[in-house]
Amino acid sequence: MRVAVLVLATAIALPGAAGAQEGGFHGRGHAENHDWYSGLNQPGTTYSCCNGDEHGGDCRPTRAYLANDGWWHAEINGRWTTVPKRAVLDKLAPDGASHICAAPNGYIFCFIGGSPKS
Repeated sequence: MRVAVLVLATAIALPGAAGAQEGGFHGRGHAENHDWYSGLNQPGTTYSCCNGDEHGGDCRPTRAYLANDGWWHAEINGRWTTVPKRAVLDKLAPDGASHICAAPNGYIFCFIGGSPKS
């Protein structure tokens, strides 16, 4: 019973939304946001974060949280992973949610953390 309560409390505490954001699966939610994904560059470079077109690509909405140690953790293809600091963009997405651009193998090109929920 204690484990079930802890799992439920953790799920409620983590920021997220329904649909495409759950799991951060490759290809889900890219088409809806391609117009602004295509303008993102990997931090400190001129290389695009977005490998794709209006039909699909590497960027997508995801669930994420900022841990007490200052590292972001995001869900990629249904698995939680630590986001390398080299990939974190210092901006907010137009929808205020978290977004990640990662290859099918999980290599992270770019990440945008969501705004805190009030």
